[in-house]
Amino acid sequence: MTKLTHLHLAARLGRTAVCAILLTAVALPTAMAGRQAPARTWTADNGNGTFTNPLFYDEFSDPDLIRVGDWFYLTGTTMHAMPGLPVLRSKDLVNWEFLSYASPKLDFGPAFRLEDGKGIYGQGIWAPSLRFHNGTFYIFTNINHRATQVYSATDPRGPWKHHEMRRGLHDLSVLFDDDGKAYAVWGHQTLQVAQLNDDLTDIVPGTEKTLFDKDQGMGEGAHFYKINGKYFILSANYAGGFRMPAARADHVYGPYEVNQAISKDEGFGMVRGHRLKESKPSFVIDPPNPASKDGTSLHQGGIVVTPAGEWWGFSMMDYNSVGRLLGLSPVTWSDGWPYFGLPGNLGRTPRTWVKPKTAAAQPIRAPYECNDDFSGAALKPIWQWNHVPVESKWSLTQRPGFLRLHALPATSFWDARNSLTQRAIGPVSSPTVALDVAGLKDGDSAGLGLLNLPYATLGVEKTAEGLSVALFDQASGQTTRVPLDARRVWLRADCDFLREQARFSYSVDGKHFVAIGGEWTMVFQLTTFQGVRYALFNYNREGVEGGYADFDSVDIAEPMPRGLMRAIPFGKAIRLASYKADTGLSVSGGKLAASAPTTFKVKDMGLGRVALASGALYLAVDQEGAVSLRAGKPGAAHSFQWIETPTGELVLMSIANNRFLRIDPRTGAVVVDSSGPLPDGSDGVRFVWSRAGTIAAR
Repeated sequence: MTKLTHLHLAARLGRTAVCAILLTAVALPTAMAGRQAPARTWTADNGNGTFTNPLFYDEFSDPDLIRVGDWFYLTGTTMHAMPGLPVLRSKDLVNWEFLSYASPKLDFGPAFRLEDGKGIYGQGIWAPSLRFHNGTFYIFTNINHRATQVYSATDPRGPWKHHEMRRGLHDLSVLFDDDGKAYAVWGHQTLQVAQLNDDLTDIVPGTEKTLFDKDQGMGEGAHFYKINGKYFILSANYAGGFRMPAARADHVYGPYEVNQAISKDEGFGMVRGHRLKESKPSFVIDPPNPASKDGTSLHQGGIVVTPAGEWWGFSMMDYNSVGRLLGLSPVTWSDGWPYFGLPGNLGRTPRTWVKPKTAAAQPIRAPYECNDDFSGAALKPIWQWNHVPVESKWSLTQRPGFLRLHALPATSFWDARNSLTQRAIGPVSSPTVALDVAGLKDGDSAGLGLLNLPYATLGVEKTAEGLSVALFDQASGQTTRVPLDARRVWLRADCDFLREQARFSYSVDGKHFVAIGGEWTMVFQLTTFQGVRYALFNYNREGVEGGYADFDSVDIAEPMPRGLMRAIPFGKAIRLASYKADTGLSVSGGKLAASAPTTFKVKDMGLGRVALASGALYLAVDQEGAVSLRAGKPGAAHSFQWIETPTGELVLMSIANNRFLRIDPRTGAVVVDSSGPLPDGSDGVRFVWSRAGTIAAR
């Protein structure tokens, strides 16, 4: 059966079935399959003048973004991972490059080093505020049980200086005003403002004031701006669903007028996935909830203006077990408020849209290279340690071309020191680790981990009886072991973040992989405040320092590295079947209907947009959302932005009114009035398209 037939039949199936069909269609590596050439990493740039959210398909939470001259700079939360506070730059807000980490490590005692049974999971660096003033870049950030930390540099590549303030300011945002004074807004539900002293070590006595109480709905995660003489505070709030409120005033101390939602309910149709309900005494996982309209919504971000005068918004969304991802939104000013979204559909962000204007085209790039053969003199920037590393117990030089991890005593992977991690990448990826285990000693366990809560590890264990491949599932507490008669082994985890399932396999020749264990459920949880992280580990379970493990390479295969799982079928005839109904778009007697799908020819309108033709007639939309078939040369009224939901179904946004085409499931009417796809697919917005033959483009 062809891929197209699969997709056509999937129109009447649920989300899980469609995901599985799509993954099969792109030949996701399986435990028993041979290795395909690794795909390039996720890039948001579609190469046709558009981009698709997320900007990165690996975690980038609590973002803050500024523009200095022609460059944009970005940083975000890194929690307990070290080094922390990555600094990226871009000229088009879509393609980013890595510059530096502002914080090499945090070491404020045993918990930061995973000593004495302590740790800082879900703590560390969070909610940074990035600013530029008088030739200096500043990052203000929170650390649990510490005062606010300040990092500064005249060059964003570093070196970065560091000092600690005299008090902690929760989720602060800093504004350097036109008169040179600096102010901070901070707090959770009740937001405060105060002037900072000149050396940025404390607030000026007598300047602190409460701006909002908990009933005004401003939440937390403030971003503080002065725009055309007015003061704006953007924040995040959970009040009947994640949303972004905003406040404005003529004076820094107010009074402020509040807009409850400049962005609301925008999750691009993603279903709220598995969530950890509790962790003691056992792991209870809540299943996905398609009825939730807000579990993945964009929230906590800010705005920025380009050199061309365009305004753009940035924010994060909880994208289930892969973590919190970064979204980019066009901003429309209306009644003096900066709404995320487009005219006619304020507060909602198109997943695919036109890139920001730039003076020159920018190269398509990703900030990190995920693969590593450890041949360099230093670790690649993608890597971060889980807590503070023991520097003398790892090396890239003891065996050139290998990462050597010496085993330190630990009771489990969770408290193992010197675990080297990188963020998992979606929507689907498969890390494969090549490992030499000749240096292991009794009690050592080394390999590949999926660091999360619960976690899973696929490693090699050494005992007096010999070696074994061991898969440990923390959720069940069970270990599956297979004897190993080799010193070199390849370990793989096939991770599908759309279904939130992982499968594990191993090989002794790097070509033929053998499955071990069953599917393992990945979850999002708020213990670490992070998504799944891929980890390399080696620890000793017998309470002593053990041997060493030599990691030869890490390869991350990505079969879906672009914003579209399937290319737009320009010049082809297609059928559009409803995702959850036995109907589709049909033309009968020159009129649209909801019936057995008929064919439409797809005309390229540029910028990833299409016109849909039935013979000499084109689908057309007016600003009120009425749909008809019209003759003549197609233009804006006939153009639809071709967009995929995160799980691969097609949604069509009319350029005439920035709303989505749908078949009303109650009346069968074809209308263009939807603000965006609902997670449960009940609104008739999603379509599954299939080819109906090849025809020449007009």
